[in-house]
Amino acid sequence: MAETTYPSQGFNTVNRYKHQATYDVETIHTIVNTTPVLHVSFVPDPSIPAPIVLPMIGQMGLSPTDQAAGSEDWKCYLHGYVSSRLMRLADDAVKRGEQGLPLCVAATKVDGFVLTLTPNSHNYNYRSAVLQGFATIVEDTAEKIWAMELITNAVVPDRYANTRVPPDGAEMQSTRILKMKITGASGKVREGVPEDERKDMKREDVLDSVWTGVIPVYEKLGEPQPGPYNRVKEVPEHVRKFVDGENERREKYAFEAAHKPAPLKRPAKKEEGV
Repeated sequence: MAETTYPSQGFNTVNRYKHQATYDVETIHTIVNTTPVLHVSFVPDPSIPAPIVLPMIGQMGLSPTDQAAGSEDWKCYLHGYVSSRLMRLADDAVKRGEQGLPLCVAATKVDGFVLTLTPNSHNYNYRSAVLQGFATIVEDTAEKIWAMELITNAVVPDRYANTRVPPDGAEMQSTRILKMKITGASGKVREGVPEDERKDMKREDVLDSVWTGVIPVYEKLGEPQPGPYNRVKEVPEHVRKFVDGENERREKYAFEAAHKPAPLKRPAKKEEGV
């Protein structure tokens, strides 16, 4: 999208802890694109009151087709199987003349456990994003292959080119790609040290007896393990580079977030007579 922020439209407006809200396009896209598993919600049938939530692999991207058409609207591409219920519902929605299947996509990353003086003020350092929109099936072959490459490289950068490609006919037939046009998006980010109520900060007995701080949290990638039929002696450079670089980046972010100022200082209460 051309704008640098998603508009706040009511349905995507953050109401709780507004000071931690973000509508920044780059921030939201980065959260989505660095989250290995996205949670996709949809209502399968009006007669079923509860929505279905599926863990899926996906990425935000701007396809060459859209770029050529002059569009700057990034879409969320989701990888799935041809006969899955989600794909059938998206196909049926288009056949009914609708703009697509309504979806909600959520991504969350935990960066630290924030331990405070009281249980009530414990917190997480975290990053989260929520997307709303309408999904349709990618029918164009070139865009489909582009999306498959995009999603594969989200697992490990440059992985697509370092495999047996292009996908054969059976693989293309069994794989479906959904693309969701974004109608609204928002994010929330909490970074920083613990924060407690003034009433507890004034109690020397509590300060002297309760440990406070942040436990940094980050996923660590392990040493690559060869598969049972692997014949390549050395771990490929693109895999080694990804593991080493990603571990360093994740650890650095979590520790830096643990030392940043708290996101909001609670306003001081007025003293009596002031």
